[in-house]
Amino acid sequence: MECRLVAAGFRPTFLAAGVAALLLIPAWAAMFVYGDALANNWPPTLWHAHEMIFGFVGAAIAGFLLTAVPSWTGRRGFAGWPLAILLGLWLLARILIATSAWWPPLFVAIVDAGFFLFLVALLAPPLLRTRNRNTPLLLVVALLALCNVEFHRSLAHFDAETAGRALIAAIDTVLILVTVIGGRIIPAFTSSALRAAGDAAKVRVWPLIGPLAIAAMVAVMGTDLVRPDGRVAGIVAGVAAALQALRLLQWRTDRTLKNPIVWVLHLGYAWIPLGLGLKCAALLGGFAAAAFWLHALTAGTFATMILGVMTRAALGHSGRPLEIDPLTILAYFMLLFAGLTRVFGFGVLRLPYPTVILISAFFWTAAFALFLYVYAPILCAPRADGKAG
Repeated sequence: MECRLVAAGFRPTFLAAGVAALLLIPAWAAMFVYGDALANNWPPTLWHAHEMIFGFVGAAIAGFLLTAVPSWTGRRGFAGWPLAILLGLWLLARILIATSAWWPPLFVAIVDAGFFLFLVALLAPPLLRTRNRNTPLLLVVALLALCNVEFHRSLAHFDAETAGRALIAAIDTVLILVTVIGGRIIPAFTSSALRAAGDAAKVRVWPLIGPLAIAAMVAVMGTDLVRPDGRVAGIVAGVAAALQALRLLQWRTDRTLKNPIVWVLHLGYAWIPLGLGLKCAALLGGFAAAAFWLHALTAGTFATMILGVMTRAALGHSGRPLEIDPLTILAYFMLLFAGLTRVFGFGVLRLPYPTVILISAFFWTAAFALFLYVYAPILCAPRADGKAG
C-alpha cells in the first residue's frame, strides 16, 4: 500500500507525537525507579519535562496548526519535502537530546529550537498573506521556541532553576493555546454533534467569559514568571480555575456522554480548572493532596486534549467517518487512569511514589500503544475517499 506519511501536515507530526508518548514515559519510569540512564548529561527530571513539552506536545501542536492553517486561510495544505524536513528536525533533536553528553550544547540547542522556527516559517506565509485572525498564534510558537532556547542556555550555564522556570513558562504558553483553541473547537464540535443526534439542547457561549479566561491564563503565566510560589500566584490560579470552570459549564458536557469523540475534549479541558484549583489549594493551604497539580495540567490537560484532537483529526482529515472504535475509547480511559494515578496516587491513595510512577506509566503507555495500533495505519495510508492529502 502506498505510504502517504508526508501528504498532509497531521500525518508525520501526529505519528511522531504518538511514538514520543509511547517511548518517553516508559524511559522516564525506568530512569526514576530503576536508575537506568541515557547518554544524557541533563538532570533527569529536566530531561523528562523538556521532552514531554517540546517533544511530545510540540509535535502535536505542529500537527494541529499544519492542519488548521490551510482550513483557516483557504490555501493549499502542507505536503512533501517541507514536512520531511520538519519531521527530520524533530527526530534529530530527540536523538541529540537523548545523547546530549556526546554533542556540543549549542549544536543540540540549534537543532531543537530549529524545529519550532521552521514550523513558524511554514505557517507564517499563508497566515500573513491572508491577514488571518489566527496570525497571533505564530507568537505562541515563537514563544515556545524562546522558552526552549532559554532552557538550553540555562542548562549550558548549569542553572537548573532558570531552566525549570523556562519549562513552566512553556507549560503556561501551551495552556493559553489550549484555552484559545479549546474555546473554539469544543463548543463547535459539541453543537455539531448535538444537531447530528437530533438533540435540541443549545451550547451557550457567554461573550465575556472567553476573554476573561484567556486573560486569567496570561495572569497565571505572569505570576509564574515573577512570583511562582507565592500567595499571589495561588490567588490568581484560584480565579483562573473559577473562570475556566464557568466556561466549561456553558458547553453542555452532560449532553456529550454518549459521544466519546466529543466528551474526551470536554474531559481534557476539565483538567484545567481542576489543575488550577489544586494549584490554588497547594499554594494557599499547603494541602498535600494537591501537590501534583502540575501533572493535572500536563498529564491531564495536554495529553487528553492531544489524544482527543489527534483521533478526531486523523479520522476527519483522512476521509473517514467520525466514529471511533472500542480500542480508542479504551485508550481514552487508560489515559484518564494515568492522569488520576499520577495526580492523586501519592497524596490521596497513599501509594509508594515509585509505585505511582510505574502504574501511571503503565496506563499512559497502554493508551498510546492503542492509539498507534489503530491510527498509525490511518496516518500512513491514503485517504479513504481517494482525495489528496
